[in-house]
Amino acid sequence: MQNENKLTDGKIYEKNDMVKLECGECEGCFSCCQGMGDSVTLNPYDIWQLEINLHKSFAELLQDKLELGISEGVIVPNLKMSGTQETCGFLNENGRCSIHAFRPGICRLFPLGRQYDEEKIGYIFLEHACPKPNKTKVKIKKWLGIPQLEANEAFLLHWHAIQKKVQQLAKVEDKDTVQELNMYLLNLFFAESYRGDFYAEFEKRAQMAEKLLEKLKE
Repeated sequence: MQNENKLTDGKIYEKNDMVKLECGECEGCFSCCQGMGDSVTLNPYDIWQLEINLHKSFAELLQDKLELGISEGVIVPNLKMSGTQETCGFLNENGRCSIHAFRPGICRLFPLGRQYDEEKIGYIFLEHACPKPNKTKVKIKKWLGIPQLEANEAFLLHWHAIQKKVQQLAKVEDKDTVQELNMYLLNLFFAESYRGDFYAEFEKRAQMAEKLLEKLKE
């Protein structure tokens, strides 16, 4: 059945599917790297990648490249747009991405999006998002270029589930409680550096967060 949302081609893809994404004529127009507002949100894996590759702490990144925003009651970091053209701070003087090798997940996805269910992640193709013609098919897994993609998808599912629980609590709890919860989660998942295996460390922290969320639900 075709999706009524005309932004997509109406299909849900899996990571081993082939989609017309690659354009050999791409000259890096960076139109998707400006005017994005606070929409390029970052998850703990994104921040970890920026920290270890740029040798900067989360606090240092917040000084100029990142900012904090609120999405459905949840405080999350996002790429900061700046200047008259509202461009990403990681673009170099030639308009090219200076962090391309370790760019955030949303940037890696483009022009794809993610669809979550309880057990797996699906991918949607935003067919008109990139104006370049004559694209060739490439496997989504290759397009993303994320090491240990299965582990990454498992992390994303767990992170998405935690965010949903926080969003639900934000609708019923008082503002002070929600603010304290957000500050706790920001410190737990972003401010405290990850050491060793990211995914194992994230799971330990996720268990701590789950206990607190369950307690608040009582």
